[in-house]
Amino acid sequence: MARIGPIWGSDIRTHSALVKEAYAPLLRDAPKAGIDVHRDLPYGSHPRQVVDVFSPAGPTRGARPVAVFVHGGAFIRGDKNGPEGLYDNVLYWFARQGFVGVNVEYRLAPESVHPGGADDVAAAIRWAHGNVHRFGGDPDRLLLIGHSAGGTHVASFAFDPGLPHRGAHAAAIVLISARLRADTLPENPNAAGVAAYFGTDPAAYGPCSPVAHGDGSGLPTMIVIAEHENPLLDLYGLEMAHAIAVARRRAPRILTMPGHNHLSIVAHFNTAEERLGRAIIDFLESAAPRPAPVTA
Repeated sequence: MARIGPIWGSDIRTHSALVKEAYAPLLRDAPKAGIDVHRDLPYGSHPRQVVDVFSPAGPTRGARPVAVFVHGGAFIRGDKNGPEGLYDNVLYWFARQGFVGVNVEYRLAPESVHPGGADDVAAAIRWAHGNVHRFGGDPDRLLLIGHSAGGTHVASFAFDPGLPHRGAHAAAIVLISARLRADTLPENPNAAGVAAYFGTDPAAYGPCSPVAHGDGSGLPTMIVIAEHENPLLDLYGLEMAHAIAVARRRAPRILTMPGHNHLSIVAHFNTAEERLGRAIIDFLESAAPRPAPVTA
């Protein structure tokens, strides 16, 4: 990672393959014991509108917080499991910390265009709110996490005032390396994916971008960026943080992950490195504290 970091943006496809190769043995051997996994539970009628639920095995004392994760893929590719179980391990890690994990798959562009991703996030959250109790989860403590394009969909769901479901049922959101401004600039390696999802008219990108709606939500928000990001995503993360801060008169929580790139920032979950996971849990505890125990 130290070797790839400074040159990440010069050839993202090649370096992404190297990151996957480096993490593959760690993710295959990552701890998974004691976690029950329920696969491909439908939250809609489309074949991709499914979730996996990860829950600690055995009895529980009280309802567990819930981590809902939305994967990336430049709007046009990807699935909830990820290569070598990369995204699965995000939810395994949260389940090992006492959460119920919900791993969301959604429709892809060009079949589904803006705001289809946000609509799917809303439907998945609605499903989670109505069903996580069956797995020991607390429907009032749903932490919604999105990475890359998944972060775009989470941010649109939470902030866009034109969407009727805005922020419903979520207690807090975390945006990891999210594309928070649509663009098809020459330096964007995923410009084709942006055009497939947001359309080919750049004039429409501004109003569709989450950064245009920093005043559109009061949900507790954490923004996470890698030291070595895809071009401009770190800038857009800071731009979103500024828009939220101006609207709320208080800065949201921001974390930069030193040494990490756009992919390793999620690939490291359920390995020996836990800085990001612990920071997210701390954020949830401050944003939506555990309910006080009921006493006789």
